[in-house]
Amino acid sequence: MLTLALPFPAIDPVLIEIGPFAIRWYALAYIAGLVLGWQYVKRLVQRPGWRLTPADIDDLLIYVTLGVVIGGRLGYILFYRPGFYLSNPLEALAVWHGGMSFHGGVLGVVAAALLFARLRQRSALEICDAICAAAPIGLLFGRIANFINGELFGRVSDVPWAMVFPHGGVEARHPSQLYEAGLEGLLLFAIMTWFAWRPREADSDGRLSGIFLIGYGLARSFVELFREPDAHLGFLLGGLTMGQLLSLPMVVIGALLVARSYGRARASLERS
Repeated sequence: MLTLALPFPAIDPVLIEIGPFAIRWYALAYIAGLVLGWQYVKRLVQRPGWRLTPADIDDLLIYVTLGVVIGGRLGYILFYRPGFYLSNPLEALAVWHGGMSFHGGVLGVVAAALLFARLRQRSALEICDAICAAAPIGLLFGRIANFINGELFGRVSDVPWAMVFPHGGVEARHPSQLYEAGLEGLLLFAIMTWFAWRPREADSDGRLSGIFLIGYGLARSFVELFREPDAHLGFLLGGLTMGQLLSLPMVVIGALLVARSYGRARASLERS
C-alpha cells in the first residue's frame, strides 16, 4: 500500500558560511528569542503593578542568556547522555554538535533569576514572571529551528501531513517540531499574554511562572505522544518518555505557584 507524505523542505541549516565561519538557523533562533523577549518584557514591566523597571530588564538579559546556554547544555548532558559525556568529557564543550535541554535551560534561568534577585534586592518570583511571559517566543523560534535541522522528529505515521525526514529513515513521520512550535510557542504565548497584560494584583508574584510551567508541561507531555523518543533512551518508567517525566514536576510546581499567588492576593485584598 502506497503511503503519501509531504516532501521535507530542504533548508540548509547553515544560513551563511564564509570560510570557517558559519551562521546557523539554530543560533539565530536563540538570538531572536532572547532579543525579542527582552524588548517585549521591557514594555510589559512598564504596566501598573510591576516593581521591575526597564533598566532592570536590560541588566537581566545577560543573566538569562547565560542561564539558558549553560543550563540547557548541562541539562542535556545530565538528563539525556551522562554516560557518553562521562567517557568523552571534551565533547561537552562541542555545542556546535547540538544537544540542549529545555528543562535544563529552565533550571539555569531559575538560578540566574535567584542570583539577580539577590544582587539587586528584587523579588525572584517577579523576575521569573517577567521571563516566563516572554519564554514562548524563544520556544517558537527554537522549534522551528529544530524542524529546519530535521531533528527531534516525530513517530512513524500515515497522516496526510507526515514527512520523510533526512535522518529519520524511509518512513513518513509526524512533524512534531511544528506541533511543539504551535502549542509551546504560539498557543502558550497567547495564554501568557492574556494573563500578563491584565492588571497585576498585589502579592501575585509567581502566578505567571506557574501558568507557564503548567502550560508548557501539558503541551510538551501531549506532543511527546507523537514525538520519537531519544534513540539512546527509548521509553522509560510506565512507557513515558524523558520529556514527559521531566514535564510532570513542572505541572505540579506550577499548580502550587498559581494556588499560592491567588491565596496571597486574596489575603492582601481582604486586609485592605
